[in-house]
Amino acid sequence: MTEPRYKRILLKLSGEVLAGGAGFGVDPECVRLLADEVAEVARCGVQLGVVIGGGNFFRGVSAAARNMDRVTADNMGMLATIINCLAMQDALEKAGVPTRVMTAIHMNQVAEPYIRRRAIRHLEKNRVAVFGGGTSNPYFSTDSAGSLRALEIQADVFAKATGVDGVYDKDPRKHSDAVRYDHVTYGEVLSKSLGVMDATAVAMCRDNRLPIVVFNLTKRGNIMRMSMGEPVGTLIS
Repeated sequence: MTEPRYKRILLKLSGEVLAGGAGFGVDPECVRLLADEVAEVARCGVQLGVVIGGGNFFRGVSAAARNMDRVTADNMGMLATIINCLAMQDALEKAGVPTRVMTAIHMNQVAEPYIRRRAIRHLEKNRVAVFGGGTSNPYFSTDSAGSLRALEIQADVFAKATGVDGVYDKDPRKHSDAVRYDHVTYGEVLSKSLGVMDATAVAMCRDNRLPIVVFNLTKRGNIMRMSMGEPVGTLIS
């Protein structure tokens, strides 16, 4: 079998993916299918850290948070991510992959506190580390949490799995003439406001020369293809 291109990956998943067609909550079948793909990659020897958003329950900057205090709304969003992390842990362990949930917000009854050295040790022991609670700070998205964790665990790549097949010059869901990039620089993403991910996350990766791959999660097998270095989606570097 071909050796994976990336030995250690930070995989960023949106919470909406776990909701499936319902658009809210957790669909166990969607979680199972996603966990099966992640498990397949882990069995190839790839060390995986996973960050999951909470948009299937609550998003601090959404209409659902209108007129709420922003800090309170963001705290609710961070707690939502932990629900998703526990669902993913359950599905991964049922798929036979040892998994640890680590949270930036301490809740020792359900998960380990996030400690960088412990997280790296889990990865070295071929456990999937699922990081919840964002950064534990308001005003930071889970994209920013993903880039921070990727740098802390010394990942080879920050892989952002989305509902589209890469970075476009404009929203392909709204514009039929949108053009997809195979490769784009950090500077172009920021200067053109391409909006594929939070600007803070892009800048953090740029400043530390961490490549980003944006790819379509809805196409089965893409997580494996990405880990093998196949040209799926868009490379930001």
